[in-house]
Amino acid sequence: MSRLFLVVVALSCTAAFAQKPAITYKAPPSTEDDRPVITEIVVGPQGSDYAFKVEFNKEPWGDPCGTRCANATIFLDTDNSKETGLKLKDSKALETGADLAIIIQGTRVYKEGSSRSVLKVLVRQYAEDATDVEQGRQLAELDPIQDSEHVLAQGTSVYLLIDTNIGNIPTATRARVIYHPPDSKALVGNVQGLLAPGGSRVELFKDGKLSNPVKKKKKTDYEKL
Repeated sequence: MSRLFLVVVALSCTAAFAQKPAITYKAPPSTEDDRPVITEIVVGPQGSDYAFKVEFNKEPWGDPCGTRCANATIFLDTDNSKETGLKLKDSKALETGADLAIIIQGTRVYKEGSSRSVLKVLVRQYAEDATDVEQGRQLAELDPIQDSEHVLAQGTSVYLLIDTNIGNIPTATRARVIYHPPDSKALVGNVQGLLAPGGSRVELFKDGKLSNPVKKKKKTDYEKL
């Protein structure tokens, strides 16, 4: 059983992720020419990783979306500070200060007269000298086959584990997540950072039980009365 599958269960079931999504977006009615767009993002720390549950308004990759599959970018300001990370010319832009970009792409690979659908997740890091979203340093290119412990796609949902050890990424108790839907204003949500109390705990389920359950405090004799 993969680590990501266990975290998927954690995202769905544990109290830590019973919280509201960091970002929700009511997408307009979609046509065949429209790419899938993100409608919900849940983010939280899982050990040294960030766990994501990303919901689309329709399947983000594969035959259902044909040649118009997802091409969506989520920005993460891992220390909730505009002093680090991306420095857009518009200092008021919500993406300013982002330290990571997570790009979810549904595409096709063509080889020897045939093609197949693939889902790619690109992880890009921004240093302080980055003034454009394309200037980040690519840390990883993930897919559900080669990186099954980090990427899982189920219907309209994409689950991700983004390892922060692969780059020199700042940390704090709070973080920001930013998503800019097509033809709409940017949306932002605040989430727990890696240094948040309890953020280092990894809530995993195995055989229907928590592998590291929270120990219940014993009641005193007075409280039992």
